[in-house]
Amino acid sequence: MSEIKLVRIYDHEQPDGYRILVDRMWPRGMSKIKADLGERDKQIGPTNELRKWFNHEDEKFPEFKEKYIKELNANDFTPEFIKTVKEKLQTGDVLFLYGAKNREHNQAVVLKQYVESKL
Repeated sequence: MSEIKLVRIYDHEQPDGYRILVDRMWPRGMSKIKADLGERDKQIGPTNELRKWFNHEDEKFPEFKEKYIKELNANDFTPEFIKTVKEKLQTGDVLFLYGAKNREHNQAVVLKQYVESKL
């Protein structure tokens, strides 16, 4: 069964799957060739205001998660994104690529839970 996997774009070991960059910002030092993306959906990432407020501070994560889910619910692109993920899961894993150092408290974690709840 195919699944959504979270992958830090800088990791040396990269699993196979359809690669979607879910960050609004392009990862520093990453070339487009090396990133090898299926697509880049920056519009699904948190707004710049929310991203800057969160600043990857662990203690803000619960509130960040709430605010980001509100953004996802209001985002016109969200249904299209979910549809794409659902289609790609028919043929293999989907990788949500992100640049954050913190693997437990980042927007990709919230996005994965959100999308899985809608599939």
